[in-house]
Amino acid sequence: MSVSLVPAQGLLGSLSMLRVEIGGPVVHLRLDRPDKRNAISDELVTQIQTAFVNLPRDARVAVVSGEGAHFCAGLDLNEVIEQDVAEGIAHSRRWHAAFDQIQFGPVPVIAVLQGAVVGGGLELAATAHLRVAETSAFFALPEGQRGIFVGGSGSARIPRLMGVSRMTDMMLTGRVFTAEQAEGFGLVNYVVPEGEGLAKALALARQVASNAAMSNYAVTQALPRIADMSASDGLFVESLMSAIAQGDDAAKQRVRAFLDKRAAKVRKS
Repeated sequence: MSVSLVPAQGLLGSLSMLRVEIGGPVVHLRLDRPDKRNAISDELVTQIQTAFVNLPRDARVAVVSGEGAHFCAGLDLNEVIEQDVAEGIAHSRRWHAAFDQIQFGPVPVIAVLQGAVVGGGLELAATAHLRVAETSAFFALPEGQRGIFVGGSGSARIPRLMGVSRMTDMMLTGRVFTAEQAEGFGLVNYVVPEGEGLAKALALARQVASNAAMSNYAVTQALPRIADMSASDGLFVESLMSAIAQGDDAAKQRVRAFLDKRAAKVRKS
């Protein structure tokens, strides 16, 4: 069954730099600055945060993509060139607040990546829970060549996906990685032919949306926090989250369906 998307109405439909579409439990947010390779301006950051704060109550999954040939070429440097130190800190913290709404918002998020996934664009991609890259995607962190440093949460999120050493290499030397390399590093989850990223993401969204809501919440909210804890603290939180998820009515119904042989078994794909 395919996802039929229609334009969002109301606040989500009024955002000038985001095209928001809704199909049942799936919300599709598309960066819409193709003439700027979807570079992230202050206004776009604000609109991203607004969108994720105001997702429909019945949304179960969000898909983020970029209009045109590129996902996102990073920070719009025109807006930061004259910032002083205090303004720079405030600017970075606005990105942090917006991107936290993605990673720790109410629903799992899937990013569709094509063309440039560079600088702040890679930081944005790293906030998603799953990443689908088309073969055209390329990944870079040119901050070192620009005389700046990541400020949109990349230092905290990207090393968890690909390691400190590879991120260091990218920032010091300007090294660019392909989609296939990124998949090998764990930076992306799926690589698909050019033009097939959104279809793959929507198929994954349907699958994720069919999970029990509490189970999805445990994966997206508890798992990254447990990774920050000591082993003993993490295991205790795991026990709490496991008990909460198992106690949910939806979980009980699903377990009963499996025991009654009404649910599919796991099979090799």
